[in-house]
Amino acid sequence: MARHSVNKSSRARSRALLRVGLTVTAAGAALGVGGTGAAGAAPLGDIDATSPVKGLATALEHSAKGGLTPVRDLQLDPLANTSVDPLSNTLGTQVADFKPVSTAIATGPLASGASLGELPVVGPLLPR
Repeated sequence: MARHSVNKSSRARSRALLRVGLTVTAAGAALGVGGTGAAGAAPLGDIDATSPVKGLATALEHSAKGGLTPVRDLQLDPLANTSVDPLSNTLGTQVADFKPVSTAIATGPLASGASLGELPVVGPLLPR
């Protein structure tokens, strides 16, 4: 049904219902704020300033565990242990009597199919 064919009385009725609903909502919010503000007031000496910080730290720790634990066990390199893995190519050199230097230290864990939790630097930092 087109908007121009809606009769004027149904528009007025819907606006009236909207106004009543908004008024009831505003009144409920005002009563709710007034009731908790007066009844829930505590003397200033009883407030523990560290509890909100502890609560926030606990919430952040819980969400980090929930969000990072599944990622911790995923294999990072989808081509690991295949013949086309670009990270399995290592380069090494040795100059004079010094120890040989190779890229295998950096790319070795990824080329063998390691997950984020198995990496040497990042792994210990992730929550378990």
